[in-house]
Amino acid sequence: MENKVLFVASECTPFVKTGGLADVVGALPKVMNDKEKTEVRVILPLYRDIIDNWKEQLEWITSIYVPVGWRNQEASIYQLTHNGVHYYFVGNDYYFARHGVYGYYDDGERFIFFCQAVIHALDVLDFKPDVLHAHDWQAGLAIAFANIIEPIKELKTVFTIHNIKYQGILFKDAFHELFNLPAEHIGGLEWNGLLNCMKAGIFHADKITTVSPTYAEEIKTPYYGEGLHPILIDRQEDLSGIINGVDLDEYNPMTDPNLFSNYKYSRIKKKENKQHMQETLGLPVDGDVPLYVIITRLVEQKGLHLLQAIIDEFLQDDVQFIVLGTGEEEFENFFSDAQQRHPDKLVAYIGFDEGLARKLYAAADFFVMPSLFEPCGLSQLIALQYKTIPIVRETGGLKDTVTPFNEHDGCGNGFSFTNYNAHELLHVLRYSVTIYHQADRWSSILKNVNKSHYSWDDSAHDYAKLYQSFDPSFHKAFY
Repeated sequence: MENKVLFVASECTPFVKTGGLADVVGALPKVMNDKEKTEVRVILPLYRDIIDNWKEQLEWITSIYVPVGWRNQEASIYQLTHNGVHYYFVGNDYYFARHGVYGYYDDGERFIFFCQAVIHALDVLDFKPDVLHAHDWQAGLAIAFANIIEPIKELKTVFTIHNIKYQGILFKDAFHELFNLPAEHIGGLEWNGLLNCMKAGIFHADKITTVSPTYAEEIKTPYYGEGLHPILIDRQEDLSGIINGVDLDEYNPMTDPNLFSNYKYSRIKKKENKQHMQETLGLPVDGDVPLYVIITRLVEQKGLHLLQAIIDEFLQDDVQFIVLGTGEEEFENFFSDAQQRHPDKLVAYIGFDEGLARKLYAAADFFVMPSLFEPCGLSQLIALQYKTIPIVRETGGLKDTVTPFNEHDGCGNGFSFTNYNAHELLHVLRYSVTIYHQADRWSSILKNVNKSHYSWDDSAHDYAKLYQSFDPSFHKAFY
């Protein structure tokens, strides 16, 4: 039986993106529609940037009125189809005709309106989902409203946590000012004396997922759970982790037009990309020097304090290091200063350039991700596609996708360390240099990388199984 699923999210490629959430919501529906017994559609806020870039393709369906406290706010519903996926958009100039996506003082109210509008729109759309699947705190209240209002009989709900650090917290007074719900429902929204949109989604959803099996376990602990671990422990029977994928056609070194030299497995051509990058960025051109690359937001979560502690010591070795990213001033200044101290060893490109990023994935021997926490991680999956060895801390999706190399049995597709400790990072960096210069062991790890493919097909299949699990006959049919 085909499941009809409506994704509710605040961002989605190719329409609007601030992070990995948009990649997931943008990639999964097409794969699920093509490969699984599902029809997935997506509903999003109609931001100003979407209007500017997609106006000619948007088709107005209808307008409805949505209660937000004492006001009735108009929600204009639009639709379009792109790459075989049907999208709906909730428009309201007061809330969404602004530059950017987040960061406004009234973000809480904006997404209360959006989630209310999604539930009210179910009465007028030509699509009646079996499953409402909401993503992160901005859509969490759609799960709560669906549970309370019950717009579709026997509608099942799934809530996916992409990053539990961001929860959508409001003062408790907002319940009476904005929610239009009977008072007995405040308990499902309240957490530690405040309203919490993430908690609301977790509390009301039939099933809860997050973006890797390890992260699903981590967020049940005080260290990673950001205060929500007690409710996740209560709901642990309904909590699962499904690893994200990457588009294997989009991230393909054989066809990537950004590369100096395209390749599949050829080490010679990969080395040509490294030498070209060295020449372009002003490093000494030497194809035999191991090249380490970081492509990241320059924020604390990415483990950059560990690098601050050991980078000068590591650069005493015969290695090269390239950093691409932008973010907090502390880290931008640190890497810029490090480049001044080590002009022949380190390049800091403060900013972001997608074409340069692809060139660096192809040029690097090693990709470094010493994250403090990482729900899934995309960069290590891309690195594997470009036959670049990831070096990661064992957390979240990094632990699930990177297996540490074992020189005794030749297994493993990368290097890892356990504790958030700078000297553990330095040790594994230096160990990677040793393996790089041992031809047999280097060949073994590259062979393992060549077999590492994390496609959206696997993720789509796991989500389809989750949706089917709502059907009592599923176990008989599937097993």
